[in-house]
Amino acid sequence: MRMIKRLVHFFDKFEDRTRAHLSRFPITYSIVGGIAIVLFWRGVWHTADMLQQQGGVLGFIFYEPVSLIIVVVILLATGLFVSYFIGDTILMSGLRREKKFQEKTEKEVREEEATLKDIKYAVEDLEEEIHIIKENIEHENK
Repeated sequence: MRMIKRLVHFFDKFEDRTRAHLSRFPITYSIVGGIAIVLFWRGVWHTADMLQQQGGVLGFIFYEPVSLIIVVVILLATGLFVSYFIGDTILMSGLRREKKFQEKTEKEVREEEATLKDIKYAVEDLEEEIHIIKENIEHENK
């Protein structure tokens, strides 16, 4: 168990350093990421083909129509189906009947920015009030 924690910690730190470095080179980052994603899915695809060719239970599971049904059920159960194919932002904006960003007028965009700034200031005020309340409680407990 300790070995797994150390391994997870190593890759977590490795990822942080790699992302920090590659972030300075967005085009290179995009190319590396794109290639890695394509190769990952190519590996998944070929592994599924290989398992299907072996026949038996695995062959049946990786038979395309059966595989499609299994994957759709898994994606629906985990909530990833809608999130991936539609996206949370698009879904929420549709439920709120919001316009797409491209359809908004300059006035609407500025009004939205002002509202967001107001919300930000309100949250900052609340944080300050909470901090003061905590200090008062700590002072009273001493």
